[in-house]
Amino acid sequence: MDDYQLKEREKAILRFVIHQFILTANPVGSRNISKKYNIGLSPASIRNIMSDLEDTGFLDHPHTSAGRVPTDKGYRFYVDSLMDAPKLDTAAKKIIDTNLSLGQNQTEELLKITSNMLSELTSQLAMVTYPKFEQAVLQKIQIVQLSSTRILVVVSVQSGLVKTITLEIDAEVGEEQISSVQQVLNERLSGLRFSEIRSSFEERVKDFSTEKFRPIIRVFLESVDKIFTDTSTEKAIISGTKNILKQPEFEDISNFQSVVELIENKDIIIHVLDGKKNPADTEVSITIGQEINDQKLSDYSMISKEYKIGDQFGTLGIMGPKRMDYSKIIAAVVYIAEQLTQELTKQR
Repeated sequence: MDDYQLKEREKAILRFVIHQFILTANPVGSRNISKKYNIGLSPASIRNIMSDLEDTGFLDHPHTSAGRVPTDKGYRFYVDSLMDAPKLDTAAKKIIDTNLSLGQNQTEELLKITSNMLSELTSQLAMVTYPKFEQAVLQKIQIVQLSSTRILVVVSVQSGLVKTITLEIDAEVGEEQISSVQQVLNERLSGLRFSEIRSSFEERVKDFSTEKFRPIIRVFLESVDKIFTDTSTEKAIISGTKNILKQPEFEDISNFQSVVELIENKDIIIHVLDGKKNPADTEVSITIGQEINDQKLSDYSMISKEYKIGDQFGTLGIMGPKRMDYSKIIAAVVYIAEQLTQELTKQR
């Protein structure tokens, strides 16, 4: 943002314009502000101030309307300086607490509940990404024989999450070999981070690669980067398509098509959410329009926050039209992230 300093009157008018636009989805005129808010200014004076706000980039003037709408810059100033402090009412908190208690100690079920609830509370598109395994600490490995040359590797991490991978072995193996390899791998790898296992796996098993166990150890050596790395980049829960499509913005068929494409290609949303991930940053992230740095999302805002499960982090948040009730939605995202973290901590 440039160094232009808004005067108090300009701040008041910008705030009122954004409030009205959030409520109505229609461009806001000076007469509307004059009637709606008792601010002691004539429509002409308000119109002049709105013109100044347009000149400085805080408002825009659609060609087909006499009213004005906020720009990305206007929304950013509003979020940073003008909106009411985020506050969630007691009834909403009760809904959140009650729903999260229904997770029945199942992490995946809890994340689904979170996504659905966030969408219902905000009337936006809600997203919850699964925690990444990159800094996961291995709890145990289980090897299940599927056939004489195929095994299923089940990797459990200390946060309670599980991942599986099927491996093909280039020789026939039996239950006894598999059981022995499983025992040794657990003895030598449990308690290590995935990154440590990847970098030291060969060294840790080199004395165990006898002819009897070599086929299984070899396939682990060849697949160590697949087994002990994050394969969950596409794992996310997205809810609320019907909610976001109720927004007036999507009466326009082109906007409707764009949001459907967005939902179908959720990798775009996940990529943006992953770009916001910073375990050292516990604050809520608010990204508006062009700030998202993806042309497909330039008409949207995203509000997200980290949640924590053990040493791992996931992200939850909402995406919707820039015309949203930022204060209410920020409060909901923050509270749900904090309560989800607490609930996941109880399950460990």
